[in-house]
Amino acid sequence: MVRLPSHEVQHHWTRVQDMVLVEPVTITSNGCDRMVVMSADEYHRLKRRDRKVMLPADFNDADVQHLENTRAPAETHAFDSEVLR
Repeated sequence: MVRLPSHEVQHHWTRVQDMVLVEPVTITSNGCDRMVVMSADEYHRLKRRDRKVMLPADFNDADVQHLENTRAPAETHAFDSEVLR
């Protein structure tokens, strides 16, 4: 991802608009990431991937039973060290 300081974005906004059509651009302020600008198509693609948040009341008994019986595949245990700290 391209990183640009905010003052460069202000002076070259037209160029930045063309850049974000290819990939998101991170805009920095005082060397720190401040925001990311992306194309509308990329934004809409990401929004379509949003997940619906469900409350416990949204699950019926069969759903709960299925979730309780679900187990991760054995090969995922290789990543346990990443979460068990």
